Amino acid sequence: MPKSPLRVGTGAAFSGDRIDPALFLAERGELDFHVFECLAERTIALAQLRKRKDPSQGYDPLFERRMEGLLPLLARRRFRIVTNMGAANPPAAGDALLSIARRLGIPLKVAVVTGDDVLDRLDRDARAMETGQPLVSAGELVSANAYLGADALLPALQLGADVVISGRVADPSLFLAPIVHHYGWALDDFDRLARGTAIGHLLECAGQLTGGYFAEPGLKDVRDMAHLGFPFADVDADGNAVLAKADGTGGRIDLATAKEQLLYEVTDPHGYVTPDVIADFTSVSLRQTGLDRVEVHGARGKSRPAKFKVSVGYLAGYVGEGEIGYAGANALARARLAGDIVCERLVRDFPDLRVDLIGSTSLHGRSFDARERPYEVRLRVAGRAATAERAMAIGEEVEALYTNGPGGGGGARKYVREQIGIVSTLIERERVEPNVTLREWSGDAQAA
Repeated sequence: MPKSPLRVGTGAAFSGDRIDPALFLAERGELDFHVFECLAERTIALAQLRKRKDPSQGYDPLFERRMEGLLPLLARRRFRIVTNMGAANPPAAGDALLSIARRLGIPLKVAVVTGDDVLDRLDRDARAMETGQPLVSAGELVSANAYLGADALLPALQLGADVVISGRVADPSLFLAPIVHHYGWALDDFDRLARGTAIGHLLECAGQLTGGYFAEPGLKDVRDMAHLGFPFADVDADGNAVLAKADGTGGRIDLATAKEQLLYEVTDPHGYVTPDVIADFTSVSLRQTGLDRVEVHGARGKSRPAKFKVSVGYLAGYVGEGEIGYAGANALARARLAGDIVCERLVRDFPDLRVDLIGSTSLHGRSFDARERPYEVRLRVAGRAATAERAMAIGEEVEALYTNGPGGGGGARKYVREQIGIVSTLIERERVEPNVTLREWSGDAQAA
């Protein structure tokens, strides 16, 4: 009989997430699985660019740091890790992990899951979901990664891997796979898959479930956010769970934090589409059972979608930026004048030039307060160009405001960075072929 409940923890919600809460949970959480979700659409496109420049790179920049801390805990606590930190280069991440295991003297089985990279299989005439235009019209494509499902990870788990490293896998599928593997769920048991998907969705953003991105002083207070704990779930054989966090950590888990996370990025709660199932989250029920304890029941599912979603990255030229700050009396007027000067000088060559007054208009596009009198404002000007050299002109014009603009400007900065555009499309399942490679270091210097 499989152990019940199964305890699944969250180690990361994005590539740059904190490391210490994951280590604390690994040490104190009595986990069966620790899941690290570290990819977003832009993240993997940028990883593809790094791989193009250096074939040994393209995996998560914090991968080695995370694993150096986790492997000794894995060896002592005997949990298993599932992660998409392989990003654009899971095999290279597998090599790096085995090097760490050898250096630390920790025997390890590593499974590398590939097949999400479908750039060479993509129909360039397929339509982008956001624009309706053919992908070929976007320009040079640099990445195309299909969102694999839990079934792509199951062979790796069945082979007994201590660590499973993938590229693009749908966020909740990373959590669903260990549950399906542990309890032996059928891949057409869509109600159970929907429940597991709801649990994965609740866990995937780590600190967001425990009060991060939720907190607002005086309205939604969260204690000790400097030591925010990451969550785990105790999942039973039917796909119901209890959400919690490790004792001694900051944050909170209650109905408010759970409800916000359940609805986060869910366009249609009646039909949340993943590679594994189309889930109906309106049938989920939540119940507070104690301090930092929330029960999750329900969710219904329909058959899985016929196609995979694909995140497509393309070269979108370069962005040039310049910033300068104004403070004191009449700061807003001086910042506006500075923006007008730069816009008049550049708008002919940069028709999509963007001028933001940070502290006044940058988030909402305009001020909604007629009495607004900010004491300090930062001007930001940005625009796209085909070359890095051309993009530099924007920052140079902003810097020139030191002596050619309104009084009191300071702290000028200028940047140029390559821009990656992101669109989505669909691909037939039969054109995507996941593959698993198992590698092992047994402690024998000759093993690999």
